Amino acid sequence: MSDAVSFRSAPGRTIAIGLLRLTDSAPAIVAHEFGFFADEGLDVALSVEPSWANVADKLAYGALNAAVMIPPLAFAVSLGLRGPAEPLIIPYCVSLGGDTITLAKDLAGELRDQAREVGWAAALAARLAAPGGFGTLAVVHDYSNHNLFLRYWLAAAGALAERDYDVVVTPPARMVEALRSGRIAGFCAGAPWGDIAERAGVGATVATSGDVWRNGPGKALAVRERWSKENPEALAGLLRALYRAARFCDAPANATYVASLLARRAWLAVDSHAILSSLPGTAGRNQSRFQGSAATYPWRSQALWFLTEMTRWGLIDGALQLGAIAERVYRPDLYGAALAPGGASIPAMDRKREGEHAADWSLPASPAPIPMGPDLFCDKAIFEPEDAQ
Repeated sequence: MSDAVSFRSAPGRTIAIGLLRLTDSAPAIVAHEFGFFADEGLDVALSVEPSWANVADKLAYGALNAAVMIPPLAFAVSLGLRGPAEPLIIPYCVSLGGDTITLAKDLAGELRDQAREVGWAAALAARLAAPGGFGTLAVVHDYSNHNLFLRYWLAAAGALAERDYDVVVTPPARMVEALRSGRIAGFCAGAPWGDIAERAGVGATVATSGDVWRNGPGKALAVRERWSKENPEALAGLLRALYRAARFCDAPANATYVASLLARRAWLAVDSHAILSSLPGTAGRNQSRFQGSAATYPWRSQALWFLTEMTRWGLIDGALQLGAIAERVYRPDLYGAALAPGGASIPAMDRKREGEHAADWSLPASPAPIPMGPDLFCDKAIFEPEDAQ
């Protein structure tokens, strides 16, 4: 499925932005539909792509200027790990959380009693490691948050990818079909596809990305570096429009409207109730956050966590200088330059200890501190960014 929507604005400032049929595409869709991009003098075309591979290829070859994207894939494109290298930057993050780990309904039923005693990760890890228990789990891309989160969650419980289970790649919108057919035993994907699997009666969500990393990063805005240098004012306007949309999407009172908007055929083309459960302020256990807890800030410490985990699982060369890569790709300086003049609070640092907080806390920022939520990892580890340089 590929749809493009655009409107006229100032000549020479058209921005082509790619996205997938996911809840955390909401800020880009809201900014487009409400005219926030137009208010910044921008002519924006949103293109709904069928897979992350399509998004990566179109960024690499210049068919897209930017995309709402999984951060590890932005690193992969920049480093030339999946085709021609095309430097990308991340000047803005789009969401926190929003992913689910969903198992086939029968498998979840078999593990439920054991999971009540030891937790879902340990119950699934034991099944995968048992004789004859080898299974296939799907993620949305090799270079994805989902691949790293799933591996981290199961490794903390004693099960290792490639030893105890296979990992295959399936586009988010095809996960339900793959689960129904029996090709996979479960998947990790962004909302609303876990909820849709449950509504179809083929899956059961047993964990969310918040169970792996509380308030951990979701999607980011990846931008071709060349385009950003040639269009600095347009980039700043893009960030301002997305930030304005993020505030709207994060308000619980707007959840029903946002779900209805995203459900339209031009965008996600799914039941609005499935989307609603993953929006802030609803009863769903898997909620994306779009503005609170500094959700939009491009933390270099989070970049380093992604790069460290990519190294751990052999996705990138362990000899690379991770600190230099993080600084080139994640650009909090551009974030601050675009948003500080409008009064947005900007963190006082570009990295922090990840996984340190078990409760709400306050982040030093200017002009005002930012209220933050817990950020624990499932294994209670603390990630020290200074150790990952």
